[in-house]
Amino acid sequence: MDQKLTQSEIDERILILKRFRTLLEQQRTKFQEYLKVLEAQESKISEEDAEALLAHSELETEIVANITSLQKVIVPMEALYNKTKAATYNPADAVPISRIQSDLTKLQTQVLAQNEKNRTLLKSHMSSLRQQIADFKNPYRNVSSVYTKTASAGARIQVEV
Repeated sequence: MDQKLTQSEIDERILILKRFRTLLEQQRTKFQEYLKVLEAQESKISEEDAEALLAHSELETEIVANITSLQKVIVPMEALYNKTKAATYNPADAVPISRIQSDLTKLQTQVLAQNEKNRTLLKSHMSSLRQQIADFKNPYRNVSSVYTKTASAGARIQVEV
């Protein structure tokens, strides 16, 4: 790298590097939050707490939306980062970027595994609930009215005067 960089190019590369790192750190934080929510959701599935499950699902949706919006910003920023060769400006700053990206990849894998685990738990729980519903015996199933009694129907009463 024998070419001389102007101060404005150096400043631009530093800004790109800092912004890219910040975005990656934000995304890593969101993935960590998401993993915690999924782990808490697993315990709520086991406890059969429907209200907590609903709250976790809403929180999960919000976090996924945040991750998606961050990803929309990170993709063009990464292209700019690679295009301007900001990583080659200061190798000491480039190392944390690669570490953050590897952490992100690891977190994504953990999130997918936990998500699949929760999905499997929910499916098994749903099938057991369906079986319980199917096994439920309704005592009024063949009765046209719940107020009719089958034992007294058709009985004769004799009254003497």
